[in-house]
Amino acid sequence: MGNTMEADQEGSWGGAAISAEDFARISEAGFDTIRLPVRWHNKTLQQAPWTVDPAWMDRVQEVVDLALAADLNVILNSHHFDPIHEDPLAVAEWHGAVWAQIAERFEGYPEDSLWFELENEPHNNFDHSNLLETLEPALEAVRARHPTRAVIIGGENWSGIDSLATLPLPNDPNIHPTFHYYDPFEYTHQGASWTAPDMPPPGRDFPTAEDRQKLAADVEKVRSYIERTGHVPFMGETGAYDLHISTEDRAAYHRTVTQAFAPTGIGICVWAYANTFPFWDRENGEWLPGMRAAMGLPE
Repeated sequence: MGNTMEADQEGSWGGAAISAEDFARISEAGFDTIRLPVRWHNKTLQQAPWTVDPAWMDRVQEVVDLALAADLNVILNSHHFDPIHEDPLAVAEWHGAVWAQIAERFEGYPEDSLWFELENEPHNNFDHSNLLETLEPALEAVRARHPTRAVIIGGENWSGIDSLATLPLPNDPNIHPTFHYYDPFEYTHQGASWTAPDMPPPGRDFPTAEDRQKLAADVEKVRSYIERTGHVPFMGETGAYDLHISTEDRAAYHRTVTQAFAPTGIGICVWAYANTFPFWDRENGEWLPGMRAAMGLPE
Protein backbone atom coordinates (compact mmCIF):
# COMPACT_ATOMS: atom_id res chain seq x y z
CA MET A 1 0.00 0.00 0.00
CA GLY A 2 2.83 2.32 -0.95
CA ASN A 3 2.71 6.13 -0.90
CA THR A 4 -0.21 6.21 1.50
CA MET A 5 0.42 5.91 5.24
CA GLU A 6 4.20 6.25 5.05
CA ALA A 7 3.87 9.69 3.48
CA ASP A 8 4.23 12.75 5.70
CA GLN A 9 0.45 12.66 5.99
CA GLU A 10 -1.75 9.93 4.58
CA GLY A 11 -2.04 10.41 0.83
CA SER A 12 0.08 13.58 0.77
CA TRP A 13 2.39 12.19 -1.91
CA GLY A 14 -0.26 12.44 -4.60
CA GLY A 15 -2.14 9.39 -3.42
CA ALA A 16 -5.48 8.94 -1.73
CA ALA A 17 -6.62 7.76 1.67
CA ILE A 18 -7.09 4.00 1.91
CA SER A 19 -10.69 2.80 1.80
CA ALA A 20 -12.59 -0.45 2.30
CA GLU A 21 -13.16 -0.50 -1.46
CA ASP A 22 -9.42 -0.73 -2.04
CA PHE A 23 -9.13 -3.86 0.05
CA ALA A 24 -12.23 -5.45 -1.45
CA ARG A 25 -10.74 -4.86 -4.90
CA ILE A 26 -7.35 -6.27 -3.92
CA SER A 27 -8.90 -9.37 -2.38
CA GLU A 28 -11.22 -9.97 -5.33
CA ALA A 29 -8.22 -9.74 -7.67
CA GLY A 30 -6.66 -12.74 -5.94
CA PHE A 31 -4.02 -11.13 -3.75
CA ASP A 32 -3.92 -12.56 -0.24
CA THR A 33 -1.64 -10.16 1.65
CA ILE A 34 -1.12 -6.42 1.93
CA ARG A 35 1.97 -4.75 3.35
CA LEU A 36 1.05 -1.55 5.17
CA PRO A 37 3.94 0.93 5.41
CA VAL A 38 3.34 3.42 8.24
CA ARG A 39 5.29 6.52 9.22
CA TRP A 40 5.40 6.84 12.99
CA HIS A 41 8.22 9.16 14.00
CA ASN A 42 6.40 12.38 13.05
CA LYS A 43 3.19 11.18 14.75
CA THR A 44 4.64 10.96 18.27
CA LEU A 45 5.87 13.22 21.00
CA GLN A 46 9.49 14.00 20.24
CA GLN A 47 10.66 13.14 23.74
CA ALA A 48 9.80 10.49 26.35
CA PRO A 49 7.29 8.89 26.65
CA TRP A 50 7.01 9.34 22.84
CA THR A 51 3.24 8.98 22.87
CA VAL A 52 1.73 8.24 19.45
CA ASP A 53 -0.98 10.64 18.33
CA PRO A 54 -4.18 8.82 19.36
CA ALA A 55 -5.97 9.80 16.15
CA TRP A 56 -3.14 8.34 14.08
CA MET A 57 -3.12 5.09 16.05
CA ASP A 58 -6.89 4.87 15.61
CA ARG A 59 -6.52 5.39 11.86
CA VAL A 60 -3.85 2.72 11.54
CA GLN A 61 -6.04 0.29 13.46
CA GLU A 62 -9.00 1.20 11.26
CA VAL A 63 -7.01 0.40 8.11
CA VAL A 64 -5.72 -2.89 9.53
CA ASP A 65 -9.28 -3.84 10.50
CA LEU A 66 -10.55 -3.01 7.00
CA ALA A 67 -7.90 -5.24 5.43
CA LEU A 68 -8.59 -8.12 7.78
CA ALA A 69 -12.33 -7.77 7.13
CA ALA A 70 -11.56 -8.22 3.42
CA ASP A 71 -9.88 -11.55 4.27
CA LEU A 72 -6.39 -10.17 3.64
CA ASN A 73 -3.28 -10.85 5.67
CA VAL A 74 -1.53 -7.70 6.91
CA ILE A 75 2.16 -6.91 7.34
CA LEU A 76 2.25 -3.79 9.51
CA ASN A 77 5.58 -2.00 9.55
CA SER A 78 7.48 1.04 10.65
CA HIS A 79 8.50 2.97 7.54
CA HIS A 80 10.60 6.12 7.22
CA PHE A 81 11.39 6.34 10.94
CA ASP A 82 14.01 8.75 9.67
CA PRO A 83 16.06 9.47 12.82
CA ILE A 84 16.86 5.79 13.38
CA HIS A 85 18.91 5.63 10.19
CA GLU A 86 21.12 8.52 11.27
CA ASP A 87 21.72 7.69 14.96
CA PRO A 88 20.39 4.16 15.47
CA LEU A 89 21.31 3.46 19.07
CA ALA A 90 20.27 6.91 20.27
CA VAL A 91 16.82 6.44 18.69
CA ALA A 92 16.34 2.80 19.73
CA GLU A 93 14.47 3.64 22.94
CA TRP A 94 12.08 5.98 21.07
CA HIS A 95 11.52 3.38 18.36
CA GLY A 96 10.91 0.71 20.99
CA ALA A 97 8.42 2.91 22.84
CA VAL A 98 6.42 3.31 19.64
CA TRP A 99 6.40 -0.45 19.08
CA ALA A 100 5.23 -0.93 22.66
CA GLN A 101 2.18 1.17 21.82
CA ILE A 102 1.60 -0.70 18.55
CA ALA A 103 1.90 -4.01 20.39
CA GLU A 104 -0.62 -2.90 22.99
CA ARG A 105 -3.12 -1.70 20.40
CA PHE A 106 -3.04 -4.95 18.42
CA GLU A 107 -2.96 -7.36 21.34
CA GLY A 108 -5.35 -10.23 20.71
CA TYR A 109 -5.35 -9.91 16.92
CA PRO A 110 -5.04 -13.22 15.04
CA GLU A 111 -1.42 -14.29 14.72
CA ASP A 112 -1.84 -15.98 11.36
CA SER A 113 -3.07 -12.84 9.60
CA LEU A 114 -1.19 -9.93 11.23
CA TRP A 115 2.61 -9.76 11.13
CA PHE A 116 4.88 -7.00 12.40
CA GLU A 117 7.89 -5.62 10.50
CA LEU A 118 10.09 -3.65 12.89
CA GLU A 119 11.74 -1.22 10.46
CA ASN A 120 11.86 -0.76 6.72
CA GLU A 121 15.19 -0.78 4.84
CA PRO A 122 17.95 -0.02 7.36
CA HIS A 123 20.51 2.25 5.70
CA ASN A 124 23.10 4.99 6.30
CA ASN A 125 24.36 4.49 9.87
CA PHE A 126 21.84 1.76 10.61
CA ASP A 127 23.65 -1.41 9.54
CA HIS A 128 24.47 -4.95 10.61
CA SER A 129 26.97 -3.75 13.20
CA ASN A 130 24.16 -2.25 15.28
CA LEU A 131 20.99 -3.82 13.82
CA LEU A 132 20.06 -6.19 16.63
CA GLU A 133 21.01 -3.80 19.43
CA THR A 134 18.96 -1.04 17.79
CA LEU A 135 15.92 -3.27 17.29
CA GLU A 136 16.14 -4.92 20.71
CA PRO A 137 13.80 -2.46 22.51
CA ALA A 138 11.19 -2.84 19.76
CA LEU A 139 11.42 -6.64 19.73
CA GLU A 140 11.25 -6.82 23.52
CA ALA A 141 8.16 -4.60 23.49
CA VAL A 142 6.48 -6.78 20.90
CA ARG A 143 7.40 -10.03 22.62
CA ALA A 144 6.03 -8.78 25.95
CA ARG A 145 2.52 -8.94 24.46
CA HIS A 146 3.00 -11.11 21.37
CA PRO A 147 5.40 -13.91 22.33
CA THR A 148 4.87 -15.93 19.14
CA ARG A 149 3.60 -13.44 16.54
CA ALA A 150 5.62 -13.37 13.31
CA VAL A 151 8.14 -10.52 13.23
CA ILE A 152 10.00 -9.50 10.07
CA ILE A 153 13.55 -8.11 10.06
CA GLY A 154 15.44 -6.76 7.04
CA GLY A 155 19.12 -5.97 6.62
CA GLU A 156 21.43 -3.11 5.84
CA ASN A 157 21.85 -1.17 2.61
CA TRP A 158 18.11 -0.78 2.08
CA SER A 159 17.59 -4.54 2.62
CA GLY A 160 19.03 -5.40 -0.78
CA ILE A 161 19.42 -9.07 -1.58
CA ASP A 162 23.11 -9.06 -0.67
CA SER A 163 22.23 -8.10 2.90
CA LEU A 164 21.01 -11.67 3.46
CA ALA A 165 24.56 -13.01 3.42
CA THR A 166 25.43 -11.34 6.73
CA LEU A 167 21.98 -10.59 8.18
CA PRO A 168 22.06 -11.16 11.95
CA LEU A 169 18.84 -12.51 13.45
CA PRO A 170 17.77 -12.98 17.07
CA ASN A 171 17.45 -16.49 18.46
CA ASP A 172 13.68 -16.53 17.99
CA PRO A 173 11.78 -19.11 15.91
CA ASN A 174 9.16 -16.57 14.87
CA ILE A 175 11.53 -14.11 13.22
CA HIS A 176 11.39 -13.97 9.43
CA PRO A 177 14.06 -12.33 7.24
CA THR A 178 13.15 -10.02 4.38
CA PHE A 179 14.89 -8.45 1.39
CA HIS A 180 13.85 -6.01 -1.33
CA TYR A 181 14.49 -6.53 -5.02
CA TYR A 182 14.83 -3.61 -7.44
CA ASP A 183 17.58 -5.06 -9.59
CA PRO A 184 18.89 -3.82 -11.89
CA PHE A 185 18.40 -0.46 -10.17
CA GLU A 186 19.45 1.32 -13.37
CA TYR A 187 16.31 -0.12 -14.97
CA THR A 188 13.74 -0.05 -12.15
CA HIS A 189 14.55 3.49 -10.99
CA GLN A 190 15.36 5.20 -14.29
CA GLY A 191 14.25 8.82 -14.10
CA ALA A 192 13.30 8.58 -10.41
CA SER A 193 13.97 12.08 -9.12
CA TRP A 194 14.21 11.02 -5.45
CA THR A 195 17.40 9.07 -6.26
CA ALA A 196 19.29 12.26 -7.21
CA PRO A 197 22.15 13.04 -7.51
CA ASP A 198 22.68 9.48 -8.78
CA MET A 199 19.43 9.20 -10.71
CA PRO A 200 19.64 6.49 -13.40
CA PRO A 201 18.97 8.07 -16.80
CA PRO A 202 15.97 6.97 -18.85
CA GLY A 203 16.41 4.50 -21.69
CA ARG A 204 17.61 1.36 -19.91
CA ASP A 205 16.07 -1.89 -21.22
CA PHE A 206 15.47 -5.17 -19.43
CA PRO A 207 16.50 -7.93 -19.51
CA THR A 208 19.94 -7.87 -21.06
CA ALA A 209 22.04 -11.03 -21.12
CA GLU A 210 23.91 -9.66 -18.10
CA ASP A 211 20.58 -9.05 -16.32
CA ARG A 212 19.57 -12.68 -16.84
CA GLN A 213 22.87 -13.88 -15.44
CA LYS A 214 22.53 -11.66 -12.39
CA LEU A 215 18.95 -12.74 -11.79
CA ALA A 216 19.98 -16.40 -11.87
CA ALA A 217 22.81 -15.64 -9.44
CA ASP A 218 20.42 -13.78 -7.14
CA VAL A 219 18.01 -16.72 -7.09
CA GLU A 220 20.94 -18.92 -6.13
CA LYS A 221 21.74 -16.53 -3.26
CA VAL A 222 18.26 -17.13 -1.88
CA ARG A 223 18.53 -20.90 -2.32
CA SER A 224 21.88 -20.88 -0.56
CA TYR A 225 20.54 -18.72 2.25
CA ILE A 226 17.63 -21.10 2.86
CA GLU A 227 19.92 -24.12 2.82
CA ARG A 228 22.45 -22.47 5.14
CA THR A 229 20.08 -20.95 7.69
CA GLY A 230 16.79 -22.82 7.42
CA HIS A 231 15.02 -19.46 7.10
CA VAL A 232 12.85 -18.76 4.05
CA PRO A 233 13.14 -15.03 3.35
CA PHE A 234 10.34 -12.82 2.13
CA MET A 235 10.61 -10.36 -0.77
CA GLY A 236 8.96 -7.34 0.79
CA GLU A 237 9.19 -5.04 -2.23
CA THR A 238 9.84 -5.29 -5.93
CA GLY A 239 8.78 -3.15 -8.86
CA ALA A 240 9.70 -0.75 -11.64
CA TYR A 241 8.94 2.96 -11.83
CA ASP A 242 6.27 3.86 -14.35
CA LEU A 243 7.51 7.30 -15.47
CA HIS A 244 9.75 6.03 -18.30
CA ILE A 245 8.78 2.34 -18.41
CA SER A 246 5.66 1.22 -20.24
CA THR A 247 3.03 -0.88 -18.50
CA GLU A 248 3.86 -3.74 -20.87
CA ASP A 249 7.53 -3.62 -19.91
CA ARG A 250 6.75 -3.27 -16.22
CA ALA A 251 4.54 -6.36 -16.45
CA ALA A 252 7.37 -8.20 -18.17
CA TYR A 253 9.74 -7.22 -15.36
CA HIS A 254 7.37 -8.53 -12.69
CA ARG A 255 6.74 -11.73 -14.63
CA THR A 256 10.47 -12.35 -15.06
CA VAL A 257 11.26 -11.75 -11.38
CA THR A 258 8.27 -13.73 -10.12
CA GLN A 259 8.97 -16.74 -12.29
CA ALA A 260 12.68 -16.70 -11.48
CA PHE A 261 12.16 -16.78 -7.71
CA ALA A 262 9.10 -19.06 -7.73
CA PRO A 263 11.11 -22.30 -7.29
CA THR A 264 12.56 -20.97 -4.02
CA GLY A 265 9.09 -20.82 -2.44
CA ILE A 266 9.45 -17.27 -1.16
CA GLY A 267 6.53 -14.88 -0.72
CA ILE A 268 6.46 -11.59 -2.63
CA CYS A 269 4.83 -8.21 -2.06
CA VAL A 270 4.92 -5.73 -4.93
CA TRP A 271 5.44 -1.98 -4.79
CA ALA A 272 2.79 -0.80 -5.11
CA TYR A 273 -0.98 -0.79 -5.30
CA ALA A 274 -1.58 2.68 -6.76
CA ASN A 275 0.38 5.91 -7.28
CA THR A 276 4.00 5.32 -8.37
CA PHE A 277 4.95 1.79 -9.49
CA PRO A 278 1.15 1.16 -9.64
CA PHE A 279 -0.90 -1.92 -10.38
CA TRP A 280 -4.26 -0.14 -9.99
CA ASP A 281 -4.97 2.88 -12.21
CA ARG A 282 -6.91 5.11 -9.82
CA GLU A 283 -7.65 7.75 -12.45
CA ASN A 284 -9.32 5.32 -14.85
CA GLY A 285 -10.61 2.92 -12.21
CA GLU A 286 -9.03 -0.25 -13.58
CA TRP A 287 -6.18 -2.70 -13.08
CA LEU A 288 -3.30 -1.97 -15.42
CA PRO A 289 -3.25 -4.60 -18.17
CA GLY A 290 -0.91 -7.52 -17.69
CA MET A 291 0.23 -6.60 -14.19
CA ARG A 292 -1.86 -9.15 -12.29
CA ALA A 293 -1.13 -11.86 -14.84
CA ALA A 294 2.57 -11.18 -14.31
CA MET A 295 2.07 -12.31 -10.70
CA GLY A 296 0.18 -15.44 -11.77
CA LEU A 297 -3.27 -14.01 -11.08
CA PRO A 298 -6.24 -14.01 -13.48
CA GLU A 299 -6.79 -10.79 -15.42
